[in-house]
Amino acid sequence: MRAITEDFLRYELRSSQPEVYVIPQGKILTPAAREYLQQRKIRVEKEGGYSYTHQLKAPVQKAEEPAPEKEAPKKPEPTSRPHVVATEVPPPEEVEIPVQVTVPKPKYVDYETNAYYYEKPEHMTQLFGNKLVCKDHPRILFRGKLDALQADVVLAQAMIQVGGGSESLLGDLADILKDLREMMKCEVLDEEMKVDTIIGLTHEELRAQSHNPMKYYKIKQMVLPDYTMGTEYAMLNKLRTSIRETEVAACQAFHDGKKYIRTDIIEELNRLSSALHIMMCRHLAGWYSENGGNE
Repeated sequence: MRAITEDFLRYELRSSQPEVYVIPQGKILTPAAREYLQQRKIRVEKEGGYSYTHQLKAPVQKAEEPAPEKEAPKKPEPTSRPHVVATEVPPPEEVEIPVQVTVPKPKYVDYETNAYYYEKPEHMTQLFGNKLVCKDHPRILFRGKLDALQADVVLAQAMIQVGGGSESLLGDLADILKDLREMMKCEVLDEEMKVDTIIGLTHEELRAQSHNPMKYYKIKQMVLPDYTMGTEYAMLNKLRTSIRETEVAACQAFHDGKKYIRTDIIEELNRLSSALHIMMCRHLAGWYSENGGNE
């Protein structure tokens, strides 16, 4: 069911004042639209068809009377004439002329209510195509978190490069950023995410190394950060927590009733969190140093 908004009525009735406004079948009036019709004292009725017309009345024009003809010679009147009754000629009747109302096609549609908009309201933004949602919609909040997360990765890369940090660390961060940008594209275009590896590890390898870093890096699982561990380690930990926040935003955005949609995105964020944990373990193990354990 689609809603008829106040903006739509203002445009449609901008040059007319009908006594009755007919709601086409399958449509409803928004509260603001109904109040607008009440203010203009226009009665509301429902009808079964989508197309409708306003009835305008116009009088029938009289046909021009023919010019009087020359009188013929009078004939002798009969001795007896029939009785003639004079009748009054009725005035011309009014006829109804249907006028089809044509309005331009709305440019935007409300994703939640199916209401029409000719211009995008300032408090709304495009979810996809011409579908609009409010800027505090969970999907938009998720996109904001994802955008901020990408900015954090770029900032970390810039700071590491200025400090003369490891090229292999910059490479792993570049792989994280590539994954996040692919996620943004797939969410906006409603495409499935298909990423086989992150920082050179398959999904199974990510799980194994994240759950048992002692086996792979001789590092205890989830070592609590401390300022003495250096700026790079602190930045990696900050990125890990930002990924966790984005994952929570994704769960809120893609929670549909009793199920979750876009589980591919939620799962990928969980893998990215594991990847950052592994990168922190690699950093403590000297894996990113010039002569680290990756050689």
